[in-house]
Order: sequence, then C-alpha cells, then structure tokens
Amino acid sequence: MIKNWKKPTIFISGILMGTAGIKILTSKDAKNVYAHTTAAVLRAKECVMSVVTKVQENAGDILAQAKDINETKYVDEVIDDEETEEAEAETEETAEEEK
Repeated sequence: MIKNWKKPTIFISGILMGTAGIKILTSKDAKNVYAHTTAAVLRAKECVMSVVTKVQENAGDILAQAKDINETKYVDEVIDDEETEEAEAETEETAEEEK
C-alpha cells in the first residue's frame, strides 16, 4: 500500500516546492540580490572590455611590426638575389673571356 502513495506524494511535494520557490524568487529581498548581482556583472563586463581593447591594440601594433619585418626581409632578399645574379653573370663573363 505504501508503494501506491509514493508517486502522488512526490508529485505533491514538487508542486509545494515549486510554489514556495516562486514566492521566494519573487520576494523583495530576492529582487535586491538580483539587482546587486546584475550590477556586479556589468562592472565585470566593463573591466573585461577594457582589457580586451588593450589586447587588441597591442595585437595591432605587433601585426604592424611583423609586416615591417617581413617587408624588410623581402627587400633584403631581393637585393641579395640581384647581387648574386650579377656576381654569377660577371663570373660567367670572366670565364668566357679566359677561354
């Protein structure tokens, strides 16, 4: 007989807990807690956004510096390649003249 009352008892307990929970969640004290919590979250958001902005600025500076480095290396490689080609051409001319 106890088995027959187990499920209805659980159901009624759930209804009572739900009703009590709704009353607690809608109380003035609970709303005050929600307001303070939301205010703290907004302050944290502002702090995080300022850090994100600083990181983005630094990343932009790093990217610009990396592009400058790559451009300088590319120019140096082009100049080195041209000098190497000129030196090879002179060596070939000298070798042909010696023959």
